[in-house]
Amino acid sequence: MSSQEISVNIPPTLDPVYSNMIQIAYKDDEFTFMFLHQLPQVNQARAKAIVSITPSHAKNLLGVLTKTVADYEAKFGTIAPKENQDKGNVTALSGYS
Repeated sequence: MSSQEISVNIPPTLDPVYSNMIQIAYKDDEFTFMFLHQLPQVNQARAKAIVSITPSHAKNLLGVLTKTVADYEAKFGTIAPKENQDKGNVTALSGYS
């Protein structure tokens, strides 16, 4: 294993979650991501996971996600936005406490 690789232990009881909406909040020392599942035909969403990270990790996440999406599109083709998709699937909240 190289110095960049780490061993990841995933507990067998950890279940994956599905999210089709995200709210992002930030303050001076952290970014918080609330992964939500919006129920079809209902004006309601259920929180599935909340993850907080440092601003430097958020910047690293942006870079990794940008590269990963580019790799995905190179392999599978451009990701086209869904027609009539509500642009409100990501909400940014600043200065929360």
